[in-house]
Amino acid sequence: MKNYLKQSFPKSATAAEKIRRLTEIIGPDDMLAILIQADPDAIGSALALKRLFWRKARKILIYHLNPIQRADNLALIKLLRIDMQPVRHLKPALVTKWAVVDSQPGHYPDFRDIPFDIVIDHHPCHEELQARFFDVRENLGATATIMTEYLKGAKISPSQKLATALFYGIKTDTDNFVRGAVFEDISAFWYLYQFINMNIVKKIESSEMTRKTLASYRLAMERLTFLKDIAYVHLGEVENPDVLVIIADFFIRLAEATWSIVSGVHKDKLIVIFRNAELRGNAGKTAQGLFGRWGALAGGHHGAARAEMPLSLLPKDPKGLIDPGVFVLRNLKEMKKRPSKGAWTPKEFE
Repeated sequence: MKNYLKQSFPKSATAAEKIRRLTEIIGPDDMLAILIQADPDAIGSALALKRLFWRKARKILIYHLNPIQRADNLALIKLLRIDMQPVRHLKPALVTKWAVVDSQPGHYPDFRDIPFDIVIDHHPCHEELQARFFDVRENLGATATIMTEYLKGAKISPSQKLATALFYGIKTDTDNFVRGAVFEDISAFWYLYQFINMNIVKKIESSEMTRKTLASYRLAMERLTFLKDIAYVHLGEVENPDVLVIIADFFIRLAEATWSIVSGVHKDKLIVIFRNAELRGNAGKTAQGLFGRWGALAGGHHGAARAEMPLSLLPKDPKGLIDPGVFVLRNLKEMKKRPSKGAWTPKEFE
């Protein structure tokens, strides 16, 4: 992968210089739209960016691109009274400045033509960024860590609401510091601790399961299969892809599993969620190796990754398109047979 520039400022830049560069982008007449793929890290990061521009812009609105149906995410939004709108309510003609946090413009084909002004993220950078200000640090466990650094640099003490959102974002994206955390994440976590409402954090964490998700757990347990140390299940059509994440996080807890891989179909797309607990394995590289060659958008970190591809890209067998679950399973079987050579290729499938 090409090594793209990850920051729009010199490496020697101080926190104060970064804040100055960031805040000079927004003026008092601007309407800023912050786009997120709503999860705790993205929500907390968006709130922090909004706080940085408080009284510096005419209007700042946060728009989420995904339907929010996970019980814990809904609890986070409800308990902290977070104001967001679905992206369908966005009126581009009224927006003068654009930002995306905890993600990148290339992750959303519908937004590739938007001239983003601000991009702040911790996921791997797969393409050149053109934004006026971008800070992508894939070594960090959470984007909320970057935003906490900015708040400290701007000498802003976060409110209880903002601190709790950022704290919970770091907590979830690092899986309580067992996945992809570095010193900066731990430092931000303990800094925020003094400002948070721990009772709200506990309530959010206890709100993960609903009667609706119980049905998904039951189906996943019925369909679970093992390929050596890979716990794999294909859930078929899912109403919300978040359930795939929930099930993948659940199965990685199995003593016999060092990988948990869960796939499903949502709105004519195959979605595959990866969780890795091996020392040498890399979920992001595995997702890219298995599905990137088929045209999927795939990537992630050492311990967690995701792949998405339209069903129309699936290879054909003599009777038509291959079943999505069979397609994923064949990839995984080849991965276990010859891990040194990578996944099977389209040519080999034919």
